[in-house]
Amino acid sequence: QPGEVIAREIFEWWQLMKQSERPAVLFGYSLGKAQRVLAELTRFTDESVFLHGAVFPLTELYREAGIHMLPTEPVELSTGRGASKVDYRGRLIIAPPGASGSTWMRRFPNASTGFCSGWMRVRGNRRRRGYDRGFVLSDHADWPGLLRTIEQTGASRVLTTHGQSASLVRLLRERGLDAAELQTRYSNDGGAGDDEATS
Repeated sequence: QPGEVIAREIFEWWQLMKQSERPAVLFGYSLGKAQRVLAELTRFTDESVFLHGAVFPLTELYREAGIHMLPTEPVELSTGRGASKVDYRGRLIIAPPGASGSTWMRRFPNASTGFCSGWMRVRGNRRRRGYDRGFVLSDHADWPGLLRTIEQTGASRVLTTHGQSASLVRLLRERGLDAAELQTRYSNDGGAGDDEATS
């Protein structure tokens, strides 16, 4: 679904956690996914979001490049005596998947957890990974999007690489395009191209 639809789902979950006075910890990849979520959420709010230490500096780079996102602040590292006590109840926190189940999560008692990835579309992934919510947001082109992009380029010759591209080549040829699979050094699943496998 469009990013706006998924962002609304994330925002509504966040608002439910706010009403319940629980932190909403959203896991997603530190580079790309986190920043996309922060940009998509600007449609619904201007409230600041807390970021894990692995996400914060990457987000600042996006901001310096002119990407409009929600305001952010880092999750405090210090938990010792004299450290300021931040109340994370009702706040959205974005962290990389590796932080799930770690001691870092102790800062957020009674947190609701979500995972934002195209992998959430695969049945049972949310349950197997132990998240309360799964949000399907993929940065990969789906089949209609891939065909639309090829059409929009106006290309008369298309070379495909990476993955199972035989079906795409066949369809493009049926549509009158000069299409072929481009064999590269790492085309095969084993990591070696045909030239290396046979030499």
